[in-house]
Amino acid sequence: MELRQDAQWALVVPTSMGVRLTPDNRQPVHTSKHFTMHATSAETNVASVSSHLGLRTKVLTSFVAGSPVAQLIKADLRARGMEFEGPEVPQGDAWGYRHQFNIADSGFGGRAPRVWNDRAGEVGLTLDVNDFDLEKLFVDEGVKILHLSGLIAALSPETSKFCVELAHKAKDNGTAISFDLNYRASFWKGREDELRAAFTEIAQLCDVLYGNEEDFQLCLGIQGPEAGGEDIAAEIEGFKQMIGRISEAYPEAKYIGTSLREVVSANHHRWGILLWGDGDFHYGELRDIDVLDRIGGGDGSVGGVLYGILKGWDAEKCMQFGWATGALAATSVNDYGAPADEAQVWSIWEGNARVQR
Repeated sequence: MELRQDAQWALVVPTSMGVRLTPDNRQPVHTSKHFTMHATSAETNVASVSSHLGLRTKVLTSFVAGSPVAQLIKADLRARGMEFEGPEVPQGDAWGYRHQFNIADSGFGGRAPRVWNDRAGEVGLTLDVNDFDLEKLFVDEGVKILHLSGLIAALSPETSKFCVELAHKAKDNGTAISFDLNYRASFWKGREDELRAAFTEIAQLCDVLYGNEEDFQLCLGIQGPEAGGEDIAAEIEGFKQMIGRISEAYPEAKYIGTSLREVVSANHHRWGILLWGDGDFHYGELRDIDVLDRIGGGDGSVGGVLYGILKGWDAEKCMQFGWATGALAATSVNDYGAPADEAQVWSIWEGNARVQR
Protein backbone atom coordinates (compact mmCIF):
# COMPACT_ATOMS: atom_id res chain seq x y z
CA MET A 1 0.00 0.00 0.00
CA GLU A 2 1.42 3.36 -1.04
CA LEU A 3 1.68 5.94 1.74
CA ARG A 4 2.31 9.65 1.45
CA GLN A 5 6.09 9.98 1.50
CA ASP A 6 6.36 13.67 2.44
CA ALA A 7 4.16 13.34 5.56
CA GLN A 8 5.46 14.62 8.90
CA TRP A 9 3.06 12.44 10.90
CA ALA A 10 3.14 8.66 10.70
CA LEU A 11 -0.13 8.14 12.56
CA VAL A 12 -2.91 10.46 13.75
CA VAL A 13 -5.73 9.31 16.05
CA PRO A 14 -8.82 11.28 17.13
CA THR A 15 -9.98 10.23 20.58
CA SER A 16 -11.77 11.07 23.81
CA MET A 17 -9.26 10.57 26.60
CA GLY A 18 -10.25 9.25 30.00
CA VAL A 19 -8.91 7.42 33.02
CA ARG A 20 -9.22 3.85 34.23
CA LEU A 21 -9.42 2.77 37.86
CA THR A 22 -8.09 -0.76 38.42
CA PRO A 23 -8.09 -2.60 41.78
CA ASP A 24 -4.66 -3.64 42.97
CA ASN A 25 -3.60 -7.30 43.00
CA ARG A 26 -6.29 -8.43 40.52
CA GLN A 27 -9.01 -8.02 43.14
CA PRO A 28 -12.70 -7.45 42.24
CA VAL A 29 -13.99 -3.89 42.20
CA HIS A 30 -16.77 -4.30 44.76
CA THR A 31 -14.43 -5.49 47.54
CA SER A 32 -11.41 -3.28 46.81
CA LYS A 33 -10.14 -0.23 48.64
CA HIS A 34 -6.96 0.43 46.68
CA PHE A 35 -7.00 1.32 42.99
CA THR A 36 -4.48 2.43 40.37
CA MET A 37 -5.54 5.27 38.05
CA HIS A 38 -4.05 5.73 34.63
CA ALA A 39 -4.94 7.50 31.39
CA THR A 40 -6.57 5.49 28.65
CA SER A 41 -8.42 5.39 25.34
CA ALA A 42 -8.77 2.67 22.73
CA GLU A 43 -7.34 4.89 20.01
CA THR A 44 -4.16 5.84 21.89
CA ASN A 45 -3.76 2.14 22.77
CA VAL A 46 -3.40 1.57 19.02
CA ALA A 47 -1.00 4.47 18.52
CA SER A 48 1.24 3.41 21.43
CA VAL A 49 2.93 0.72 19.36
CA SER A 50 4.15 3.26 16.80
CA SER A 51 4.97 5.98 19.32
CA HIS A 52 7.07 3.67 21.52
CA LEU A 53 8.94 2.46 18.46
CA GLY A 54 9.89 5.99 17.46
CA LEU A 55 7.34 6.99 14.83
CA ARG A 56 5.78 10.40 15.07
CA THR A 57 2.18 10.23 16.26
CA LYS A 58 -0.45 12.83 17.06
CA VAL A 59 -3.61 12.69 19.17
CA LEU A 60 -6.60 14.89 18.30
CA THR A 61 -8.74 15.32 21.40
CA SER A 62 -10.26 17.83 23.81
CA PHE A 63 -9.42 18.60 27.43
CA VAL A 64 -11.27 20.00 30.42
CA ALA A 65 -9.64 23.36 31.13
CA GLY A 66 -7.83 23.49 34.49
CA SER A 67 -8.57 19.86 35.32
CA PRO A 68 -5.93 17.87 37.24
CA VAL A 69 -7.19 14.79 35.38
CA ALA A 70 -6.39 16.56 32.10
CA GLN A 71 -2.90 17.25 33.44
CA LEU A 72 -2.45 13.56 34.24
CA ILE A 73 -3.59 12.62 30.74
CA LYS A 74 -1.24 15.11 29.05
CA ALA A 75 1.70 13.85 31.11
CA ASP A 76 0.85 10.27 30.16
CA LEU A 77 0.70 11.09 26.43
CA ARG A 78 4.05 12.88 26.62
CA ALA A 79 5.57 9.88 28.40
CA ARG A 80 4.38 7.66 25.55
CA GLY A 81 6.04 9.92 22.99
CA MET A 82 2.77 11.26 21.62
CA GLU A 83 2.07 14.82 20.61
CA PHE A 84 -1.44 16.14 21.06
CA GLU A 85 -3.71 18.94 19.90
CA GLY A 86 -7.13 20.05 21.04
CA PRO A 87 -9.21 22.74 22.67
CA GLU A 88 -9.42 23.44 26.39
CA VAL A 89 -13.14 23.23 27.16
CA PRO A 90 -14.46 24.99 30.30
CA GLN A 91 -15.91 22.52 32.77
CA GLY A 92 -18.87 24.73 33.57
CA ASP A 93 -20.26 23.83 36.97
CA ALA A 94 -19.97 20.60 38.95
CA TRP A 95 -22.41 18.99 36.49
CA GLY A 96 -20.44 20.12 33.43
CA TYR A 97 -17.83 18.40 31.30
CA ARG A 98 -15.30 15.88 32.55
CA HIS A 99 -12.99 13.19 31.24
CA GLN A 100 -14.70 9.81 30.93
CA PHE A 101 -13.60 7.03 33.25
CA ASN A 102 -14.05 3.33 33.58
CA ILE A 103 -13.63 1.00 36.51
CA ALA A 104 -12.25 -2.37 35.50
CA ASP A 105 -10.69 -5.28 37.32
CA SER A 106 -8.39 -7.81 35.68
CA GLY A 107 -10.17 -10.93 36.90
CA PHE A 108 -8.39 -14.03 38.13
CA GLY A 109 -8.75 -17.68 37.18
CA GLY A 110 -12.43 -18.49 36.79
CA ARG A 111 -13.53 -15.01 37.92
CA ALA A 112 -13.94 -13.00 34.74
CA PRO A 113 -12.84 -9.36 34.42
CA ARG A 114 -15.64 -6.82 34.81
CA VAL A 115 -15.76 -3.35 33.28
CA TRP A 116 -18.03 -0.49 34.31
CA ASN A 117 -17.93 2.45 31.88
CA ASP A 118 -19.06 5.91 32.92
CA ARG A 119 -19.00 8.34 29.98
CA ALA A 120 -21.73 10.77 31.00
CA GLY A 121 -20.78 14.37 30.18
CA GLU A 122 -17.38 13.45 28.78
CA VAL A 123 -15.51 16.27 27.13
CA GLY A 124 -14.97 14.17 23.99
CA LEU A 125 -18.62 14.78 23.11
CA THR A 126 -17.53 18.25 22.00
CA LEU A 127 -15.09 17.09 19.28
CA ASP A 128 -15.52 19.31 16.23
CA VAL A 129 -13.36 19.74 13.11
CA ASN A 130 -13.59 23.52 13.55
CA ASP A 131 -11.37 23.20 16.63
CA PHE A 132 -8.48 21.79 14.55
CA ASP A 133 -6.42 23.20 11.70
CA LEU A 134 -7.04 20.39 9.24
CA GLU A 135 -5.49 22.32 6.36
CA LYS A 136 -2.20 22.51 8.25
CA LEU A 137 -2.40 18.91 9.46
CA PHE A 138 -3.38 17.09 6.26
CA VAL A 139 -2.15 19.47 3.54
CA ASP A 140 0.93 21.30 4.83
CA GLU A 141 2.35 18.77 7.31
CA GLY A 142 0.88 15.56 5.92
CA VAL A 143 -0.30 12.35 7.58
CA LYS A 144 0.53 8.80 6.47
CA ILE A 145 -2.35 7.02 8.28
CA LEU A 146 -5.43 8.35 10.03
CA HIS A 147 -6.80 5.74 12.43
CA LEU A 148 -10.48 5.99 13.38
CA SER A 149 -12.44 3.99 15.93
CA GLY A 150 -16.13 3.16 16.05
CA LEU A 151 -16.10 4.20 19.71
CA ILE A 152 -15.54 7.82 18.70
CA ALA A 153 -17.63 7.64 15.53
CA ALA A 154 -20.64 6.43 17.58
CA LEU A 155 -20.17 8.56 20.68
CA SER A 156 -22.64 11.26 19.61
CA PRO A 157 -24.12 12.75 16.42
CA GLU A 158 -21.43 15.44 16.66
CA THR A 159 -18.55 12.99 16.87
CA SER A 160 -20.00 10.94 14.00
CA LYS A 161 -19.89 14.07 11.84
CA PHE A 162 -16.39 14.80 13.16
CA CYS A 163 -15.07 11.38 12.04
CA VAL A 164 -16.79 11.54 8.64
CA GLU A 165 -15.30 14.97 7.93
CA LEU A 166 -11.84 13.86 9.07
CA ALA A 167 -12.00 10.84 6.80
CA HIS A 168 -12.92 12.94 3.75
CA LYS A 169 -10.16 15.48 4.46
CA ALA A 170 -7.64 12.68 4.87
CA LYS A 171 -8.72 10.94 1.66
CA ASP A 172 -8.55 14.17 -0.33
CA ASN A 173 -4.93 14.67 0.71
CA GLY A 174 -3.36 11.28 0.18
CA THR A 175 -3.69 9.96 3.73
CA ALA A 176 -4.51 6.27 4.19
CA ILE A 177 -7.43 5.57 6.53
CA SER A 178 -7.76 2.77 9.08
CA PHE A 179 -11.07 2.01 10.83
CA ASP A 180 -11.56 -0.35 13.80
CA LEU A 181 -15.35 -0.70 13.93
CA ASN A 182 -15.63 -1.38 17.70
CA TYR A 183 -19.40 -1.91 17.84
CA ARG A 184 -21.01 -1.13 21.22
CA ALA A 185 -24.72 -1.89 21.63
CA SER A 186 -25.24 0.88 24.20
CA PHE A 187 -23.92 3.49 21.72
CA TRP A 188 -26.11 2.25 18.87
CA LYS A 189 -29.42 1.84 20.70
CA GLY A 190 -32.05 3.98 18.94
CA ARG A 191 -29.47 5.35 16.46
CA GLU A 192 -29.04 2.36 14.15
CA ASP A 193 -29.95 4.04 10.85
CA GLU A 194 -27.97 7.20 11.60
CA LEU A 195 -24.83 5.30 12.62
CA ARG A 196 -25.05 2.72 9.84
CA ALA A 197 -25.00 5.60 7.34
CA ALA A 198 -22.00 7.28 9.01
CA PHE A 199 -20.01 4.05 9.38
CA THR A 200 -20.71 3.08 5.78
CA GLU A 201 -19.53 6.48 4.53
CA ILE A 202 -16.29 6.15 6.50
CA ALA A 203 -15.71 2.53 5.49
CA GLN A 204 -16.06 3.37 1.79
CA LEU A 205 -12.97 5.57 2.15
CA CYS A 206 -10.87 3.11 4.15
CA ASP A 207 -7.66 1.30 3.27
CA VAL A 208 -7.70 -0.81 6.45
CA LEU A 209 -10.83 -2.30 8.08
CA TYR A 210 -10.65 -4.15 11.39
CA GLY A 211 -13.30 -5.80 13.52
CA ASN A 212 -14.90 -9.04 14.60
CA GLU A 213 -17.81 -10.80 12.90
CA GLU A 214 -20.41 -8.91 14.94
CA ASP A 215 -18.75 -5.55 14.14
CA PHE A 216 -19.01 -6.07 10.40
CA GLN A 217 -22.55 -7.42 10.57
CA LEU A 218 -24.02 -4.78 12.88
CA CYS A 219 -22.01 -1.73 11.76
CA LEU A 220 -21.94 -2.32 8.02
CA GLY A 221 -24.69 -4.87 7.37
CA ILE A 222 -22.32 -7.50 5.97
CA GLN A 223 -23.77 -11.01 5.89
CA GLY A 224 -22.19 -13.20 8.56
CA PRO A 225 -20.18 -16.40 8.03
CA GLU A 226 -21.96 -19.28 6.34
CA ALA A 227 -19.64 -21.78 8.00
CA GLY A 228 -18.97 -21.84 11.71
CA GLY A 229 -19.37 -23.82 14.88
CA GLU A 230 -17.06 -24.95 17.62
CA ASP A 231 -14.29 -26.09 15.29
CA ILE A 232 -11.71 -23.33 14.86
CA ALA A 233 -10.97 -24.35 11.26
CA ALA A 234 -14.67 -23.92 10.38
CA GLU A 235 -14.74 -20.58 12.19
CA ILE A 236 -11.74 -19.32 10.22
CA GLU A 237 -13.24 -20.53 6.94
CA GLY A 238 -16.47 -18.72 7.78
CA PHE A 239 -14.67 -15.49 8.46
CA LYS A 240 -12.70 -15.83 5.22
CA GLN A 241 -16.02 -16.03 3.37
CA MET A 242 -17.17 -12.92 5.19
CA ILE A 243 -13.97 -11.04 4.30
CA GLY A 244 -14.70 -11.80 0.65
CA ARG A 245 -18.06 -10.05 0.99
CA ILE A 246 -16.44 -7.13 2.82
CA SER A 247 -13.87 -6.74 0.05
CA GLU A 248 -16.61 -6.69 -2.61
CA ALA A 249 -18.63 -4.08 -0.70
CA TYR A 250 -15.57 -1.94 0.15
CA PRO A 251 -13.08 -2.30 -2.70
CA GLU A 252 -10.84 0.50 -1.37
CA ALA A 253 -9.85 -1.73 1.59
CA LYS A 254 -6.43 -3.26 1.04
CA TYR A 255 -6.26 -4.89 4.49
CA ILE A 256 -9.13 -6.50 6.40
CA GLY A 257 -8.42 -8.12 9.74
CA THR A 258 -9.62 -9.47 13.04
CA SER A 259 -8.04 -10.64 16.26
CA LEU A 260 -9.04 -14.07 17.57
CA ARG A 261 -9.38 -15.06 21.20
CA GLU A 262 -10.40 -18.16 23.14
CA VAL A 263 -10.69 -17.58 26.89
CA VAL A 264 -9.48 -20.51 28.98
CA SER A 265 -9.37 -18.44 32.17
CA ALA A 266 -8.86 -14.80 33.07
CA ASN A 267 -5.11 -15.48 33.11
CA HIS A 268 -4.89 -17.88 30.17
CA HIS A 269 -6.08 -17.16 26.64
CA ARG A 270 -5.51 -18.66 23.22
CA TRP A 271 -4.65 -15.77 20.95
CA GLY A 272 -4.65 -15.48 17.15
CA ILE A 273 -5.12 -13.14 14.21
CA LEU A 274 -6.46 -13.29 10.65
CA LEU A 275 -5.38 -10.63 8.17
CA TRP A 276 -6.31 -10.35 4.51
CA GLY A 277 -3.76 -8.30 2.60
CA ASP A 278 -1.62 -8.45 -0.55
CA GLY A 279 -4.53 -10.38 -2.06
CA ASP A 280 -4.25 -13.35 0.30
CA PHE A 281 -5.13 -14.54 3.82
CA HIS A 282 -2.52 -14.61 6.57
CA TYR A 283 -3.38 -16.56 9.69
CA GLY A 284 -1.60 -16.38 13.01
CA GLU A 285 -2.90 -19.54 14.62
CA LEU A 286 -4.28 -19.59 18.15
CA ARG A 287 -1.50 -20.00 20.69
CA ASP A 288 -1.55 -20.03 24.47
CA ILE A 289 -0.65 -16.73 26.13
CA ASP A 290 -0.54 -15.69 29.78
CA VAL A 291 -2.68 -12.67 30.57
CA LEU A 292 -2.00 -10.08 33.23
CA ASP A 293 -4.79 -7.81 31.95
CA ARG A 294 -6.79 -8.44 28.78
CA ILE A 295 -7.95 -4.87 28.11
CA GLY A 296 -6.29 -3.44 25.01
CA GLY A 297 -5.19 -6.68 23.38
CA GLY A 298 -7.24 -6.04 20.26
CA ASP A 299 -6.02 -2.44 20.10
CA GLY A 300 -2.45 -3.67 20.41
CA SER A 301 -3.03 -6.04 17.51
CA VAL A 302 -4.31 -3.23 15.28
CA GLY A 303 -1.38 -1.07 16.37
CA GLY A 304 1.12 -3.72 15.34
CA VAL A 305 -0.46 -4.20 11.93
CA LEU A 306 -0.45 -0.44 11.30
CA TYR A 307 3.18 -0.19 12.39
CA GLY A 308 4.06 -2.87 9.85
CA ILE A 309 2.19 -1.02 7.11
CA LEU A 310 4.01 2.19 8.04
CA LYS A 311 7.32 0.33 7.79
CA GLY A 312 6.43 -1.00 4.36
CA TRP A 313 6.35 -4.68 5.38
CA ASP A 314 4.40 -7.33 3.50
CA ALA A 315 1.05 -8.48 4.88
CA GLU A 316 2.43 -11.71 6.36
CA LYS A 317 4.97 -9.81 8.44
CA CYS A 318 2.35 -7.22 9.47
CA MET A 319 0.13 -10.07 10.69
CA GLN A 320 2.94 -11.61 12.74
CA PHE A 321 3.85 -8.30 14.34
CA GLY A 322 0.18 -7.57 15.09
CA TRP A 323 -0.21 -10.97 16.79
CA ALA A 324 2.80 -10.24 18.97
CA THR A 325 1.89 -6.65 19.93
CA GLY A 326 -1.59 -7.84 20.93
CA ALA A 327 -0.02 -10.52 23.11
CA LEU A 328 2.39 -7.91 24.51
CA ALA A 329 -0.49 -5.66 25.62
CA ALA A 330 -1.88 -8.56 27.68
CA THR A 331 1.32 -8.62 29.76
CA SER A 332 0.84 -5.06 31.03
CA VAL A 333 -1.35 -3.46 33.69
CA ASN A 334 -1.73 -0.57 31.24
CA ASP A 335 -4.30 -0.81 28.45
CA TYR A 336 -1.62 -0.76 25.77
CA GLY A 337 1.59 -2.44 24.71
CA ALA A 338 4.77 -0.41 25.12
CA PRO A 339 7.44 -2.28 23.15
CA ALA A 340 11.02 -1.48 24.07
CA ASP A 341 12.09 -2.24 20.50
CA GLU A 342 11.14 -4.42 17.55
CA ALA A 343 13.33 -7.25 18.84
CA GLN A 344 11.19 -7.59 21.96
CA VAL A 345 8.07 -7.98 19.81
CA TRP A 346 9.68 -10.58 17.54
CA SER A 347 10.78 -12.56 20.59
CA ILE A 348 7.13 -12.81 21.61
CA TRP A 349 6.17 -14.01 18.14
CA GLU A 350 8.95 -16.61 18.26
CA GLY A 351 7.92 -17.79 21.72
CA ASN A 352 11.29 -16.88 23.19
CA ALA A 353 10.82 -15.72 26.79
CA ARG A 354 14.38 -16.47 27.90
CA VAL A 355 16.20 -13.72 29.73
CA GLN A 356 18.04 -11.34 27.40
CA ARG A 357 21.25 -9.86 28.79
